[in-house]
Amino acid sequence: MTSSPKKPASKSSIPTNKSELEASISIAFNKILADYSTIPNNVTRQLGVVDNVKGTEISVCDTLAYLIGWQKLVLKWVKLSNQSQTVDFPETGYKWNELGKLAQHFQFQYAQWSYKDLLEEFTVVNKEVLKLIASLSDHQLYGEPWYKKYTLGKMIQFNTASPMVNIRSKIRKFKKQNQII
Repeated sequence: MTSSPKKPASKSSIPTNKSELEASISIAFNKILADYSTIPNNVTRQLGVVDNVKGTEISVCDTLAYLIGWQKLVLKWVKLSNQSQTVDFPETGYKWNELGKLAQHFQFQYAQWSYKDLLEEFTVVNKEVLKLIASLSDHQLYGEPWYKKYTLGKMIQFNTASPMVNIRSKIRKFKKQNQII
């Protein structure tokens, strides 16, 4: 009996190496950016995107603030860790069971930013995350636990590409409800 060849990672699988992580983030980013690029500026502050808090809605701009905020946290975590400083996960003043409050913090932080500026910041921060990944080895990303039982690669994935995929489904629903092609 011969063993079947190993299947390539599916779109929904969690990356297990550097190249899969880079591809996962790049694909998720490019897809959501394409969706964002079709949304007219005049509806970007309109509530209508399903929030993670049951029964509430946020704006398209709020989703960008959320994605920017998490990517910046990833960069902060790695910077502090590399400097042998203590990292307050997920963020100073917030616990893992307070992610709704943290999301509101991100939304408040970027509340006055224009849609265009949010899109630019999203692009810049995403490039910084990819640059960080490029500077690391497979072993640094996946060779050992980095936070509790999670590797650095998984922590990056869970806080960059995974939320992009999640938010994209909500953005697409918003676009459909508002008849945005």
